This record gives sequence, C-alpha cells and structure tokens, in this order.
Amino acid sequence: MSATGLQFDLLDDTGRLGVACRAWITDRIQAVAAVLGMHGEIRVRVLDDQAMAAAHKEFLGVEGTTDVLTFDLQDREGATTEKPDILELGSYKDRSLFAIDSDILLCLDEALRHSTPGGYPVERELLLYVVHGVLHCLGWDDHEEAEAAAMHQLEDAVLKAVGVGPVFRLEA
Repeated sequence: MSATGLQFDLLDDTGRLGVACRAWITDRIQAVAAVLGMHGEIRVRVLDDQAMAAAHKEFLGVEGTTDVLTFDLQDREGATTEKPDILELGSYKDRSLFAIDSDILLCLDEALRHSTPGGYPVERELLLYVVHGVLHCLGWDDHEEAEAAAMHQLEDAVLKAVGVGPVFRLEA
C-alpha cells in the first residue's frame, strides 16, 4: 500500500510493455490517487486485441475490441454519491470519500492505434484509459454527449495535475 492508500497492480498479458513503461504508469496512478483523494485497490490487466475482443463480447455482448473495460467492485451501499469536481482537484481531505475497488482491462493494440499517429508514448494513452476507468468508478459517465464532454474535461484536468497534460483528442 502506498502513501496515498492505493494498492495498484499492473499486469501485462501481452508481454510488450517494458519495465520503465509499467513503472511510469504506476507512479502516475499514485499521483492520480492523491489528486482525486481516493484510496483502495485497482488491478489493471493489459491485453491485446484478441483478448480484449473476447472480454468485450463476454461481458458486454459487443463484437470487436475496445480501449478499456472497467469493473467497479466497490460496495456502494452507504457510500457517497459525490463525484470529484474539476475545481477541487487535490483539495480532498477525507480519503474515505472516494474509495475504489476496481478491475480494469486495457487494450494495448488500441492504445497504439491512438498514440502512434498522435506522436506520443503509448503509456500516456494507457494512463488515460486507467483514469477513464477510475472516473467511471467514481460516478462519472460518458454515454451522453454532455456527460462525455464533462468527463473528458476532468480527465484532462487530472492528467494536467499529475504533470502529463491532456491526452484525449476527438477524431477528426
């Protein structure tokens, strides 16, 4: 357990992520935990297209690959319904406010399809996917256009707060 109270495990089923990449993501997620005032456990597994497509079909009934699948395992009974606010990043004193227990699947091939033409390292795209999954667990949603815009704005703010800067970009 880290100083933030977040246990973060990153497994690379593809065998294609280097030690430095995994360490960078782990360090940034600890910073994200501090910024969002969250604690708990996050288990991330990095998959290839084939494994992600199988998970996508199994858990959501959707054919084909996707970037991230999030499984919120937190018992929400009696938990706060408050969501992190963009303007209050890093100001949370009550670490029990945003408890998390999540399994997150990331698709390395999908991340490469976005990061390579964007000209930035794949670990930034993977970090975005983890932050996206975390925000889902903290009550954010992106099914409606306005919700998606607000969620992406918060992702940008979180990534900026941890020294990475915005990663998500809308396709032309």
